[in-house]
Amino acid sequence: MQPTTPDPDLASAKAAWPPVAVPGRPDHGPPRENAPTTGDSDGAHAEAVPDEEEIPDAPATEGSGLLDDLRSRIARFVILPSEQALDAVTLWVAATHLQPAWQHAPRLAVVGPAKRCGKSRLLDVLTETVHEPMLTINTTPAAVFRSISEEPPTLLMDEADTIFGTPKQAEKNEEMRGLLNAGHQRNRYVTRVVGNDHTPHRFATFAMAALAGIGDLPDTIMDRSIVVRMRRRAEGEHVRPFRSRRDIPALHGLRDRIAAWAKPLVDEAANSEPKMPVEDRAADTWEPLVIVADLAAGPWSRRARMACKAMVAAEAAAEADQPGGARILADIRTVFAAQREPDSLTTDELLHQLRQDAESPWAEWGRYGLTARDLAAMLREFGIKPGNVRLLDGTQRKGYMRNRFLDAWRRYCPTVHPQDASLASG
Repeated sequence: MQPTTPDPDLASAKAAWPPVAVPGRPDHGPPRENAPTTGDSDGAHAEAVPDEEEIPDAPATEGSGLLDDLRSRIARFVILPSEQALDAVTLWVAATHLQPAWQHAPRLAVVGPAKRCGKSRLLDVLTETVHEPMLTINTTPAAVFRSISEEPPTLLMDEADTIFGTPKQAEKNEEMRGLLNAGHQRNRYVTRVVGNDHTPHRFATFAMAALAGIGDLPDTIMDRSIVVRMRRRAEGEHVRPFRSRRDIPALHGLRDRIAAWAKPLVDEAANSEPKMPVEDRAADTWEPLVIVADLAAGPWSRRARMACKAMVAAEAAAEADQPGGARILADIRTVFAAQREPDSLTTDELLHQLRQDAESPWAEWGRYGLTARDLAAMLREFGIKPGNVRLLDGTQRKGYMRNRFLDAWRRYCPTVHPQDASLASG
């Protein structure tokens, strides 16, 4: 193994990191929301529950220094949108060298609103640091899944917006989307006939993949991704130009040291079940990164979980802002709360209240604003249907019963009143 040479940029890169929290040190960070108070009416003092970032770091391993080095080298060439995003990309690169250990292969979605946000430059750096890079520009799905074996490469796809950018393009490339979705989980195969006799043959799909493009990728891919939302550099932000002849040898040297560190840890990584700060598919996607951080130890275990929580929460908020889906449920929840939780609302009243929010999309939805038909179609996906509701004057009109929403609010909305959860479960 080659010795790790001092990195002249590492000290300056570390200086920009958020400070490491030290338990008991009064200046380690801003006060927490759940910090104990001293002004209770009964004079009692709440017992402080330590936050995750206050737990002392485990002793750093060789891997911690390698991740530090990789992090600083990525930051030389690309400005990531946040410290958490830089941590996530660093851990994702290291995770590609442990692919045999993973049950799920997280995608890295590098997206931005416009050109010149650093997406392609980040892929340049990834190409020289990940395990067995395979560039898939203008590559057919058939060629991709024929290139994936039980020892998979790392797929790298630039200009993904030319494949999925419009509904017509996405429909034309549905097979590629299916391949990327299937490859998120181990033991998902595609079957194709091969040879003159058309013999059915199973092809593996499992492989880690990074996709870069303008605008969001299809929802099913984003849901399986660590999402990094790039931005253009602001005035005063500078990066080093990437020069292949000068920079690739150093990146390859670091790549080889990370691979050598990771190789003996495959079994340990495969048997790890880390405590995750998120659940469900987000936990599946982030688990390899958290395991890599735990293997490296030092500050990385804490930083990985902080990045996971922050970036998953940011994507959940972005999803909630999108029309339809959870957004309509959350807005209906707000309407019922504003009306002091009535048992029901007529369709006309519910539509009227939804259109009143100037920041919501419902007033300008479609040609005439959100209609009763539109509303019914959205809610049908959640098993919610309109029915007859009785008014105070004894008449009946079409509308929605509040108790029909309780289970959907509990499952899809980030905040639910406690009484809703108990009623829905009962």
